[in-house]
Amino acid sequence: MDLTGPPPAPPASGRGGLDRAALVTHARDSIARGSKSFAMASKLFDPVTRERAWLLYAWCRKCDDIADGQDHGGAMRSVPDAQARLSEMRVLTDRALRGEPTGDPAFDGFGLVMRECRIPARYAHDLIEGFALDARDWRPRSQDDMLRYCYHVAGAVGCMMAVLMGVEPDDQATLDRACDLGLAFQLANIARDICEDEAADRCYLPVEWLVEMDMPPGEHMKPWVRPRLTRLARRLADMAAAYEQSARHGTGALPPRAAWAVLAAAGIYGDIAREVARRGDHAWDHRVVTPRRDKLAWVARAGLQVIGRARRWPADAPRSPALWTRPRD
Repeated sequence: MDLTGPPPAPPASGRGGLDRAALVTHARDSIARGSKSFAMASKLFDPVTRERAWLLYAWCRKCDDIADGQDHGGAMRSVPDAQARLSEMRVLTDRALRGEPTGDPAFDGFGLVMRECRIPARYAHDLIEGFALDARDWRPRSQDDMLRYCYHVAGAVGCMMAVLMGVEPDDQATLDRACDLGLAFQLANIARDICEDEAADRCYLPVEWLVEMDMPPGEHMKPWVRPRLTRLARRLADMAAAYEQSARHGTGALPPRAAWAVLAAAGIYGDIAREVARRGDHAWDHRVVTPRRDKLAWVARAGLQVIGRARRWPADAPRSPALWTRPRD
């Protein structure tokens, strides 16, 4: 599916809607504010794919902000009207999917990119189900529960991005690899944000893991259990590395510039999990970020990796059966 050509001219927006150029400008500003890592990686795409990635990111960011009562990130807080916020998110998303103006450029741009790239709507609904889990104060009991949550909030986005980059919607093998990258990103987030999540009365560590470490639920940030928490964070980092490695086998199905962006993002975000593991007991003293110089190094390294990616990470290599697999229906 070749999606690298210029996008079709959009219909007249009507009813106060913005034109495509204005939606792209809004989305570009959103990613610049919300994620320096993804903003840098997006510059490696061809111009058309870059704009589409911005449009999809802006919707993801807006949904996240609606759910958490934030504005492009920042400190999380409990919201008293979580179900109302979830309903708003669903209504605006469904309206955008039908091609109707929503009055919000993030959702209007989302509807545009979904139509341009023929991205299956199920992935958008799957992402919203992740927000629904948070809205009802859900906690994972098992590792599979945690990975299912990672799929909803990140793996589904990986699938959407793959289709946006030209992967056929029925290419399940490549979509599995794209999902793997989303899982790797979210596992890194969980490891990095344990302290922030606890402050917001959230915990994404499986209850079974806490029991295994003799850590009472709600006590995992206490100083006396820090060495045990560090072991769990390393476990998350190891899992993130496994999914990151698996995801690299999907880059052969992508155009070179898309593969460059994906490999750079994988390295940049993968460094978050690796740094959490390296810091040990001090992983949560200061928020882990990937420094700009390291991001630039990954951009250069990924550019070299693109050339031999099909040999280094063959697409026909069997995916490890030990890895969790996304739902198909």
